[in-house]
Amino acid sequence: MRLAFVFPGQGSQSVGMDAGLDPDTFAEADDALGFALSAVVREGPAERLAQTEITQPALLTTSVAMARTLARARPDLVPSFAAGHSLGEYGALVLAGALDFADAVRLVRLRGRAMQDAVPLGVGGMAAVMGLDTEEVVALCARWAEGEVVELAGHNCPGQTVIAGHVGAVDRVCEAVGSGARRLAVSAPFHCSLLGPAAEALHAALAEVTLHAPRFPVVHNVDAAVAADVDGIRERLVRQVVKPVRWVECVQALRALGADKCVEIGPGKTLAGLGRRIDRALPVAGFADTLALPGGAP
Repeated sequence: MRLAFVFPGQGSQSVGMDAGLDPDTFAEADDALGFALSAVVREGPAERLAQTEITQPALLTTSVAMARTLARARPDLVPSFAAGHSLGEYGALVLAGALDFADAVRLVRLRGRAMQDAVPLGVGGMAAVMGLDTEEVVALCARWAEGEVVELAGHNCPGQTVIAGHVGAVDRVCEAVGSGARRLAVSAPFHCSLLGPAAEALHAALAEVTLHAPRFPVVHNVDAAVAADVDGIRERLVRQVVKPVRWVECVQALRALGADKCVEIGPGKTLAGLGRRIDRALPVAGFADTLALPGGAP
């Protein structure tokens, strides 16, 4: 059995998601950030946890704590590959030893703040589009942009894409799609060109961080490929801010590399649900279900 560990992104957070997890990981995050992130994760309020610059380090810390908890409880489950959805890519890189946890938690806090600051509240938006392929969605974005920005922001599974851009342009695409479109409750238009300033801020921050060769392949969102070196990792993390999350292709790449099963390392089962629609021959098990299995059962 060759396992891939996959890490979810923003949207899977909830107050109390640290329950039963390695407390030392949360203490490390508190020290790295200089404030009690652990208290926000444990006690809320939910509105504070939902702030992007808090959500991102909180989810990363929770996922790393889950990976460490699982490693102690199930040392037989050793990943051969990893990938993460958007923010989750940082968890995958920490797991692979490419990025030190303290550096990662500081980076994603900066990433979250820079994403929020790049576009004023109310100016940008996102929507999920169901039932259309990516080519149709890209064509609709081009048709209804009308001088504004609206772009493909993600391909989550067959028949489910995400768009992002100016609120007016997103609304026009949604109206054209009809009942197959749903506006998302987000604070910024993630993974589109409006976030260019955030990409620049992340580029500067990454230049100051030491990266290491990963212990096993990590598949990146922007091209569903494995970086050849640490410079390639840096470049892909920067581009990820303004480019679509190609999750369908990431799962297909894990399968092509030789993965037999995935374990979702994060709260909830979002990636497990997407995985069933992408490739039923590559099952995705949730963290809690995997932790509960007896030793020797993957």
